[in-house]
Amino acid sequence: MTILKTKDSNNTKFMKKMRILHVIPYLNPSRGGDVSVVHSLTKQLVDNGHQCCIITTDFEFDPKYAKSLEEIGVKIIPFHCIVNIKLFLISPSMKSWLKTNIINFDLIHMHDLRSYQNNVACVYAQKHNIPYVLQPHGSTPRVMGKIGLKWLYDMAFGYRLIKGASHVIAVSNEEAEYDRSMIGRNGTISVIYNGMDMGGVHNSVSQGDFKKKNNISGKMILYIGRLHKSKGIDYALQAFFALCYEIEGLIFVIAGADDGYKSTLENIVSKSEMGERVRFLGAISEKDKLSAYSDAVLFIHTVRYMGGVGIAPLEAILNDVPVIVTDECGEIIKATNIGYVVKYGDIDALKMKMKYILEYPKESQEMVAIGKRYIIDNLPWAKVVSKIERIYDDCIRKTEFQ
Repeated sequence: MTILKTKDSNNTKFMKKMRILHVIPYLNPSRGGDVSVVHSLTKQLVDNGHQCCIITTDFEFDPKYAKSLEEIGVKIIPFHCIVNIKLFLISPSMKSWLKTNIINFDLIHMHDLRSYQNNVACVYAQKHNIPYVLQPHGSTPRVMGKIGLKWLYDMAFGYRLIKGASHVIAVSNEEAEYDRSMIGRNGTISVIYNGMDMGGVHNSVSQGDFKKKNNISGKMILYIGRLHKSKGIDYALQAFFALCYEIEGLIFVIAGADDGYKSTLENIVSKSEMGERVRFLGAISEKDKLSAYSDAVLFIHTVRYMGGVGIAPLEAILNDVPVIVTDECGEIIKATNIGYVVKYGDIDALKMKMKYILEYPKESQEMVAIGKRYIIDNLPWAKVVSKIERIYDDCIRKTEFQ
């Protein structure tokens, strides 16, 4: 390793230039926040002078998305997935590669908890005394489906994997408690909120373009994310339908890739008298997402569980859109009072919050302004990665003195 001169918000510091291996089972932005984090994190690490390699599988591999990282120097190796068992992606060829190449890295950063890829990387990391950081991305709790399979995995691999980590990064205080229940009270856990792309604002798009492109009229309420039963979209729909009887001219736009729940949502919509006020747009591009924020009057994120923090509502705030979230993803929003928080499943409370925002927009915009300042001051990727770099450096130093 070489010595790298870097700067943080406080002072100039000297840190070793690190060779970091990132492990994630898939690399497709439609898969959600963990992929987005890996993309932004490795980009910033390379910008800071470190070497990064991502190993993943060819399951839903997005070459264009990967190329955007390869062009700036991130090496990406997708290994063939021979079996997909409910997203447990088995890629034996990765094992052979790790056996030969893992010694070329100073540290391993494993993303998510339950994956074949982490299991294999853990074996070789421990064999060669290479420290690894584990970032579960809110996946630790055994909730929301496959509970039995998650328990079996944890008994066989999960506890060993998390207890063997040099450091665990939790996305929220809520998730950290779940992590501690597995790792033990003396485990080394840090809460680091995910960073935000400060360039991801709608200044480059014109208001009205999104609605015009998609033939939408009226006040647009927006959801962006995967269509999965854990996201609470069915609950949001019921509140929206109730609101439509009180306020005219509303439309609910649902944008995101189907994750096995779209047909259920479409069935709910078809049975409502207000079904014509709902539009499913599927996955949309980054440019269209910014354009959608420009035209939205309200963003809803009513997930059942996310470990405390949702990135999408923070992104909406950064783009001047007031938000309503559930407790399950509103840790930052609740603590800083930059949006509205409701209890998951309380349809009447959600409807009333939606109505309040629409009828009293000034108060909502004041909250948004405070929220934007908080995000800009605390969540740029450069600041977040500075914290992660210090964790990496500490893990490597401790291993060197063992």
